Amino acid sequence: MEREDEAVAALAKALAHPARLRILRLLQATPGCIGGDIVGAVGLAQSTVSEHLRILKSAGIIAGEIDGPRVCYALNPAALAPLAGFVAGLTAPADGACCVPAAEATA
Repeated sequence: MEREDEAVAALAKALAHPARLRILRLLQATPGCIGGDIVGAVGLAQSTVSEHLRILKSAGIIAGEIDGPRVCYALNPAALAPLAGFVAGLTAPADGACCVPAAEATA
């Protein structure tokens, strides 16, 4: 269980920046984005975008393929399965009990 928690935490950490979420949305909308295109679309410095891409790639969320002097990036949605499973499992108890005290729940 500890190993799974570490994997989920690493994925969440990789997603924990608005610029990285913008990059993922861009890759979803335009598969095969070239690194330079991402820089222009995200509106950050090339070195900053490169660091965000490195973080996403090391987490396995995206893949990059070298095509001559360019790098094409693509989403790897399967990498997010452990995080998606964890979030999907965060449901209220079946009996309706909750951990929020009644006074806070009505505020």
